Amino acid sequence: MKNSFFIPFKNNIATIDIPNKFILLLQNKPHALCLLAAEQLQNYLIHQTDWEHNFGLNPNNTENIIGKMFGVLVVKNEQNQIGFLAAFSGKLANTNNHPYFVPPVFDSLTKNSFLNQGMEQLAVIINEINVLENEDLLENKKTIDLLKTKRKNHSQNLQEELFNNYLFVNKLSESKNAHQIYSDANYKYPPAGAGECATPKLLQHAFKHGLQPLAVAEFWWGQSPKSNYWKHKHYYACCKEKCEPILAHMLKGIECEYQ
Repeated sequence: MKNSFFIPFKNNIATIDIPNKFILLLQNKPHALCLLAAEQLQNYLIHQTDWEHNFGLNPNNTENIIGKMFGVLVVKNEQNQIGFLAAFSGKLANTNNHPYFVPPVFDSLTKNSFLNQGMEQLAVIINEINVLENEDLLENKKTIDLLKTKRKNHSQNLQEELFNNYLFVNKLSESKNAHQIYSDANYKYPPAGAGECATPKLLQHAFKHGLQPLAVAEFWWGQSPKSNYWKHKHYYACCKEKCEPILAHMLKGIECEYQ
């Protein structure tokens, strides 16, 4: 395949209607093609040996359980073949990149990236504060306060640069960063983790590689964190707080249908 992340369907899809509008999941009832894609992805998750991640599905392993949202985007490639792309939210097995899944919109974990360097600098400031507080909190108060202000400014600048590097494209080849997108939606600041959800990753890859999006669905895999809302293998609509402003930009120029 020309695109290494384009996954052909293993099952025959000849009898399934191809959507003529882009279908977004709204009522937890994915399109039939998304169901097939999700089943194929779930089969991969069960049998793959490329990486280890504790989703909490093995009762004998109760350490570091992290359930995860996965997404599938049914697409048509330039040869008019129907297949799908797969993605996960956030990180998987402590990294952003795996062979089966599309890459992140921006890889903040790249070695020697501004974020890693910035976090190292932040750690130095925090260590200086801890040393001074342990020596004599009252005597070092003025220096500690200055360092805390430096820590706050450094952290804010780092976050600002991070959101500036999250550039989202759409079908019209328009590009906006996270700050611009959330400002248009009347947010003061982008929420933490903006752009790390599965659907923005999927659409970004499709638009960048000439793939036509047809339908998307996301499902939860593993144990639920804290609440019982997330259930293993259940389907969920894209989150409103993080995804809705991004999708408003990314789906510009695309006729959508909700189901």
